[in-house]
Amino acid sequence: MNRRGFLIGLGAIAAGGWLLRPDNQGAPHAAYFQTINDNLKKEGPGRPLMLVDRQRLKANCQTLMGMIPEHCDFRIVAKSLPSIPLIQDVMAHTDSQRVMVFHQPFMTALADAEPGCDMLLGKPMPIQAARQFYRELDSDNAFDPDQQLQWLIDSLPRLRQYLALARELNRPMRINVEIDVGLHRGGLTSPTQLDAMLELIHANPNHLSFSGFMGYDAHVGKLPGFIQSADAGHRETEAVYQSFIDHLYQQAPRYRKQPLCFNGAGSPTIALYDDTSVVNELSAGSCLVKATDFDLPLLADFQPAVFIAAPVIKTMDGLNLPGPIPLGDAWQRWDPNRQRTYFIYGGYWKADPVSPAGIRANSVYGASSNQMMFNGSPDTALTPDDQLFFRPTQSEFVMLQLGDIAVWEHQTISQWWPPLPQGRGA
Repeated sequence: MNRRGFLIGLGAIAAGGWLLRPDNQGAPHAAYFQTINDNLKKEGPGRPLMLVDRQRLKANCQTLMGMIPEHCDFRIVAKSLPSIPLIQDVMAHTDSQRVMVFHQPFMTALADAEPGCDMLLGKPMPIQAARQFYRELDSDNAFDPDQQLQWLIDSLPRLRQYLALARELNRPMRINVEIDVGLHRGGLTSPTQLDAMLELIHANPNHLSFSGFMGYDAHVGKLPGFIQSADAGHRETEAVYQSFIDHLYQQAPRYRKQPLCFNGAGSPTIALYDDTSVVNELSAGSCLVKATDFDLPLLADFQPAVFIAAPVIKTMDGLNLPGPIPLGDAWQRWDPNRQRTYFIYGGYWKADPVSPAGIRANSVYGASSNQMMFNGSPDTALTPDDQLFFRPTQSEFVMLQLGDIAVWEHQTISQWWPPLPQGRGA
């Protein structure tokens, strides 16, 4: 190739690259976020905060209850809604006192705040956690764990541990057995494994009683559709669940007449259950605030109801990155969404920016939990003290990170809800 041809080819490549440059995706806050932004600039605490939209939360509760089959009860997943007032609000909107708990300090807090609640453990607790719960339970508390608490047990050795604790405390324990319906994260894998557990329970009626099964189906819908559809995966889990129920009734027919708890589902799969489902209780929590991990087709009718608002503390024109090479200048010329730089108060949460449009983190500059850099086009129009809004990827961990939760209601912050406690030493 001669020099002229080479230069023409190089120019064509450069022109093609320029045509591939990103479009301007920036825009100011939409009306919803602008209203919150203006309120926080005037009345907010000037720090990052977690915000729950109470009206959207109520609407999500109504949507959820419209999905629950008539023969099923609803159980609130506490870890996904980690605040006593938040859980109480959901209780009021769903008319349910049933709660699934995953953390011993949460159990203690709920027993104190809602002594009428019914608790089911969502994972097997180390025996020391169970002992700590009874140690911390106030003797004057109206909550009665002997009647209102089901411990989740995944194996015969763990059941023996709980029997020893029940004897030590001289009190009965209700035992719900975890079954593996396809997630393969533990629990009984064959109905025949139930036999030895039932034998031990029946041999110790003063200390143990069987209360039901829990089978979690988070794997359903995770496989690509060409491998297995969500409907096919759901049918498989139901068949596995039914095999455990059938074996239970064959081994101990008296349970047919007892009100047992057959718990299943979770936010990603709750919409798959109908009047033919073998379970009689469904659990969910995350769909009620809808973090980004739950932007799923089956949950399309739910609205995002939880956000992080973080103040912008510095704004800059252009993109000035550290180092001797003017990478930032070239980058912002090529990408209009890098033409403004914002440093916020805090950062590095499990959360994605949602408003204003077109905002994104700068991976080259790096993450920071102190002052994290974000870029946007000039159309994002943020100034210092404006808010950058995020949607958490999950609620159960992120909602515990920023202190009291701001309750957004009727275009103002109406309340502050404390998160659930993380616990103290023994």
